[in-house]
Amino acid sequence: MAGTIPITFAESAVQDLEDILAYYADQAKPQVGSRLVAEIIADVELLSSQPRMGRMVPEFEQDFLLELIRPPFRIVYRADRDQVRVVRVWRSERLLKLSQGD
Repeated sequence: MAGTIPITFAESAVQDLEDILAYYADQAKPQVGSRLVAEIIADVELLSSQPRMGRMVPEFEQDFLLELIRPPFRIVYRADRDQVRVVRVWRSERLLKLSQGD
């Protein structure tokens, strides 16, 4: 089995996960938010051993910027040789715009 590489989260991705939890808590369905975030984290953990498993983000066409689709979310990450950095977790229908800090 191939080695694993570390995974980090940009502050924007952490905020996205917190927003998901808050949204479902506001809808009186906190268990749904918790389940979705757990599924997203499970998907992200796979990237440690399979960093290129996502598809290229169509808005940018950069071979290092990839995404996993976990309906209704897009997990957008940067795959470098020695690490994976999750930059956003957004609703699938949203177009991606990265801030300068990501």
